[in-house]
Amino acid sequence: MSEQHIAGRIAYRILQHFDQSYRWFSRITRGAQERFEKGQWQATQNAVKERITIYETSLAEAVADIYQDITVHQQNDGFWQTMKQCYARLLDGHPQFELAETFYNSVIGRVFRHQKIDDAVMFLQPSRCYLPGQDRHKVVNSFDPTTTVRQMYQALFKVYRFNVPFENIERDLEHLEVALRKRLTTEQLASVTAVEMLQPVFYRSKAAYVIGRICMPTHTLPFVIALQTNASQAIFVDALLTDRKDLSVIFGFARSYFMADTLYPAEVTAFLQELLPNKKHFELYMALGHFKHGKTVFYRNFLDHLQYSNDSFEAAAGTRGLVMMVFDLPSYGVVFKIIKDEFAESKKITRQHVKDCYRLVKMSDRVGRMADTHEYVNFRLPRHRVSNDLLAELQQTCASSIELTDSELIIRHLYIERKMTPLNLYLEQETDPDKVRHTINELGLCIKQIALANIFPGDMLMKNFGVTRQGRVIFYDYDEICLMKDRNFRDLPKSEDPYAIDTLSVAPDDVFPEQFEHFIVGKRHLKELLKSLHGNLLTASYWREMQQIAQRGEVQNFTPYNPKMCFPRETPGESEINA
Repeated sequence: MSEQHIAGRIAYRILQHFDQSYRWFSRITRGAQERFEKGQWQATQNAVKERITIYETSLAEAVADIYQDITVHQQNDGFWQTMKQCYARLLDGHPQFELAETFYNSVIGRVFRHQKIDDAVMFLQPSRCYLPGQDRHKVVNSFDPTTTVRQMYQALFKVYRFNVPFENIERDLEHLEVALRKRLTTEQLASVTAVEMLQPVFYRSKAAYVIGRICMPTHTLPFVIALQTNASQAIFVDALLTDRKDLSVIFGFARSYFMADTLYPAEVTAFLQELLPNKKHFELYMALGHFKHGKTVFYRNFLDHLQYSNDSFEAAAGTRGLVMMVFDLPSYGVVFKIIKDEFAESKKITRQHVKDCYRLVKMSDRVGRMADTHEYVNFRLPRHRVSNDLLAELQQTCASSIELTDSELIIRHLYIERKMTPLNLYLEQETDPDKVRHTINELGLCIKQIALANIFPGDMLMKNFGVTRQGRVIFYDYDEICLMKDRNFRDLPKSEDPYAIDTLSVAPDDVFPEQFEHFIVGKRHLKELLKSLHGNLLTASYWREMQQIAQRGEVQNFTPYNPKMCFPRETPGESEINA
């Protein structure tokens, strides 16, 4: 067979593997509605993990197919260029062409062990320009804005139907109507030109969201209906969200990926970006569970940023870590983390252990408290943009993970994470007592919510937490995390003997929460504040209770918007009658 024929056949097989992978991905995603309706929360968590593993499984099968067909390293560059051209032609009219391109990149990257980063054989840049709007009618439902508010909601719930009843649909309709009338004046309501809702319902954990917008002549308003189920698995409307800030938090980088079934992810993400213009495109792909393509879009965005900026990479602000070397580009909103060659004596862990911990977080419900991380191999930076101080520090601490050429710094393995203000630096700089109190309260809530997600944070020094622009505290250092069952929480002995603790027998997995106050926060007034707000964190009984919750398999639901926005569960007027 001719080289062209062989290249075309392999390209076709790669696309078959992608299509099979996407069908698998969609089947799991579509199952979210049934799991939500039946309250199958453990199955929901298992589905999240399974969906994350799909990509690697399909990729391995595609690469194995190539090795069965050809002797890879006997092919010249012309063969791989021809194969890319064949694949690009196959993508004409493909509804997920952008995801398929990323899958192809992963195949080529795996074949060449990420040594051949070349647009001639990969899709470093997309093969075509996607124009949002061309498939809009395939992902959006439109509702008549000339009806009454109540009629509009009734029409909406005739389209977004569930196989279980509502707890009290009339009550929910009234709550929704009152909430919208509080948000918009009569004149604004009369000026509404369209109500557009994304067709897929967005499921995550124990909640579901119907997401869209209200269009008016001068601006648009996010329009999100948050749904939950009660103990009897009847649905109720929990809140109406019309603020971009609230929607941004729902799509936050510290939350698990949504289950939202669509054949047209490019159109859905384009619509979402119109709602959330401050969100990067790659963040929205990741929020939909397409984290591999999100990495591709990030890399393209990063290359564009390098082209239009001139600052230098430098060590990130904050206390140096014992396991990770962290640096950033001041003008860009991420940090780069490399595992050091050697760890401090206090860290009794291995390089593989660190990787396993980061993967554990990826597979867990991050409950809005653990930053998502993205793993890259052979990541390339222009050498002239790397500061001399950073380069010297990398050579000293991470020599086995980097390679220098005349023009590039190549990092063999790194993680990328959203940039935040380290908590210790934030508290050093903040003087407003209300903000300090809020942040210490956030720290306690962060630790507790991570524990309820069946994760013991391990190293809880302040430098391992960050503060977001919205003032949320997020955990981001994972080298000592473990499942709750893997630690033995003990009380310190009560004794008059001042040397009793020195003779205490301690196993490697033993933890004494009473000692947490000595290292979670440093200054005395902050310790007292933490103890007053979250004193139970310093008791072994609290942590043993968290272990029991995890052992029972209880799945928690942490509402990603202000609880004050939740509708009361009584019928309006009922509480006054009962009183």
